Amino acid sequence: MNYRHAFHAGNHADVLKHIVMLAMIDALKRKESPFFVLDTHAGRGRYLLSSEESSKTAEADEGILQLMATPSLPEVVEHYLRAVQADNPVGALVSYPGSPLLAARALREQDRMAACELQNDEAAALKELFAHDRRVQVHNGNGYDAIRAFLPPKSGADKIGRALVLIDPPYEAQDAEYPQIISTLREILTRMPQAQCAVWYPIKQRRTLQPFFRKAAALPARSALVAELMVRSDDSPLRLNGSGMLLLNPPWQFEQVLAPALPVLKTHLGETGASTRLEWLKTAD
Repeated sequence: MNYRHAFHAGNHADVLKHIVMLAMIDALKRKESPFFVLDTHAGRGRYLLSSEESSKTAEADEGILQLMATPSLPEVVEHYLRAVQADNPVGALVSYPGSPLLAARALREQDRMAACELQNDEAAALKELFAHDRRVQVHNGNGYDAIRAFLPPKSGADKIGRALVLIDPPYEAQDAEYPQIISTLREILTRMPQAQCAVWYPIKQRRTLQPFFRKAAALPARSALVAELMVRSDDSPLRLNGSGMLLLNPPWQFEQVLAPALPVLKTHLGETGASTRLEWLKTAD
């Protein structure tokens, strides 16, 4: 696997993904009982924006940095920006925190997390990052294969009744990734029917995703919601025109939480032809 997220840290896809993820964790924190977060494709956890990789693409310039310079944003977006700023000096953006670091910093003392990363050097960086955080376990291996090891979750001998699973693969296998995701989601829901699942997916041409959506809607989840940000029209299969989040068993009325964010992201991150989508594929009976 050759994918390196350092080239893309802080881009429009990260912005959408992390706004959604943090909002879901925030909803879980409304109850005192502990919850568990499983990140199946965690990366290294922190990315320097001055690195050779990040500087080469400058994708953060059209993503997170656009929002940092914008006043009066919806609270769900501001919450995300505060979380990113907390990993940086006041008034500067030196590094971009990845999903596992943002999630871990949102945990409470009673909550737990497992972060899986297949690439050895990325996993080593992740282990160093969380070396002193007993709430977080780092697994150097395939996140798909780790489902059975981590779900249903426990803290010592105690069971944890709530979980959020973040699935964010690199899609190096392109269309072949989607059957694996559907199979993994089915395994998650079999082992823990109440688990919340958040799947990031790239959009080059949206019509090619219809089979994936149909299969996702048929999974044994109570509900399924999609949130998408297209930064340009989906007329080219050769570039990332946008991305989306498939949410299974999302928090109650979660579409109302995300609704204020999407038009703002379209305005500040989008080009000509930009659009958004917030739609239920399946609703609870």
